[in-house]
Amino acid sequence: MASLDRVKVLVLGDSGVGKSSLVHLLCQNQVLGNPSWTVGCSVDVRVQDYKEGTPEEKTYYIELWDVGGSVGSASSIKSTRAVFYNSVNGIILVHDLTNKKSSQNLYRWSLEALNKDSSPTGVIVSNGDYDREQFAENPVPLLLIGTKFDQIPENKRNDVLNRTAFLSEDFNAEEINLDCTNPRYLAAGTSNAVKLSRFFDKVRNPGSSNMTGFTDRKRLNFKSLHYD
Repeated sequence: MASLDRVKVLVLGDSGVGKSSLVHLLCQNQVLGNPSWTVGCSVDVRVQDYKEGTPEEKTYYIELWDVGGSVGSASSIKSTRAVFYNSVNGIILVHDLTNKKSSQNLYRWSLEALNKDSSPTGVIVSNGDYDREQFAENPVPLLLIGTKFDQIPENKRNDVLNRTAFLSEDFNAEEINLDCTNPRYLAAGTSNAVKLSRFFDKVRNPGSSNMTGFTDRKRLNFKSLHYD
């Protein structure tokens, strides 16, 4: 496999989940003071060391493509977004931990990006089941990030973590839960920082992981994502 000095990672999720704040934190290592709605797509660059601390260490660039809009957008808008989905090396799926709908919509975002289909008709079926057989061997590395962790009441945190565990399993992706206004969640040496570095290593060299994207189970019922 040819060496990649620059890779492209999509950052997908509903409007308002904190994608822009997350990208700014990842690329600038600082909190975004005045986040605004992303129109179209915004691109920022992160400098990353591949296999840091090993003989194979190499510095490369990660383009983080923050794609704006809503998964329920008109087909014309989805078609416009499709131009951002070419030549993708990895995907970060972002959801708001205080908003269950944003978690459910990650399935549709992944379909739109991986299938490059502006209207994935027949995939989300009427009884609420999700058929993802066509993505069972998806080679694109995925990372799941939940935002606004600080806004979850203490007595709800176990419920929320159980819900995100379902997502992590379904996408066969590691998960990071954080507060984008607190850089300490991604501080060097933390488990979150290790997961992030591991994901970016997979993005640069997909063959280094046996991760295949979606699991081989064919159907998931959205009801499993709900909690009281």
